[in-house]
Amino acid sequence: MPIEQKLADLGLTLPVPPQPFGNYTATSEAGNLLFISGQVPLVDGKLAYTGRVGEALTIEDGKLAARITALNVLAQIRKHLGGFERLHHIVRVEGHVSNVDGFYDQPAVLDGASDLFAAVLGDKAGHARSAFSHTQLPANVPVELVVIAQILPR
Repeated sequence: MPIEQKLADLGLTLPVPPQPFGNYTATSEAGNLLFISGQVPLVDGKLAYTGRVGEALTIEDGKLAARITALNVLAQIRKHLGGFERLHHIVRVEGHVSNVDGFYDQPAVLDGASDLFAAVLGDKAGHARSAFSHTQLPANVPVELVVIAQILPR
């Protein structure tokens, strides 16, 4: 089943890919790898969530922020590749979570992204993942994802 159909079945659509916040590109292709710069929970150009998990946000809020962020990752992949036909699979996800001291459930927050990738990409979703804890992320976002995908030749 096409990825766009899986998204539709979940009641989701991919957003317009967000523009970078600075002097860098949203994606960079090198050989058979596609590097996706840090994505955050933007919806229609506005932050859907701000603040730290364990303070302003619950774990569930963090998961929803991660899910939105994963949609932006997919939007960047689709824009760069012109669709999903060349996507072989997600190789690695670096998940950065802004949280209070003493919060240790970053992996649970990042499951919001990994679960979305699994639901939409199926066997193309299997990835290695690292979770990082921060006291603050740019623009006061709760989650930032950095992703590497393997792609097929043109």
